[in-house]
Amino acid sequence: MTGSRHMSNMRRGGADLTGDERSTFGVIGLVCAIAGFFVMGIVLGPIAMVCGWLAMGRRWTGARSKPALVAVVLGAIDTVLALIWLASASGSWGLWM
Repeated sequence: MTGSRHMSNMRRGGADLTGDERSTFGVIGLVCAIAGFFVMGIVLGPIAMVCGWLAMGRRWTGARSKPALVAVVLGAIDTVLALIWLASASGSWGLWM
């Protein structure tokens, strides 16, 4: 293998997360999703969805933890509610026709 490094223990694109990292991402996503209902839902909602998706192992099939799935669902709800709130707030400034 001339001109390239050979990494036998890693796939292309990086390695999968370990069990501890997945559970940590699940809890972080769940906390972001719950906090997103009260403050900065437009920011915390997508963060919760990404953390939940990473905690689920980037796939819908197989065994998933409950905090990860709840983080994805609540993050989506946070994002949609924040977008609705932004759309309704912009109507008073003449931006919404």
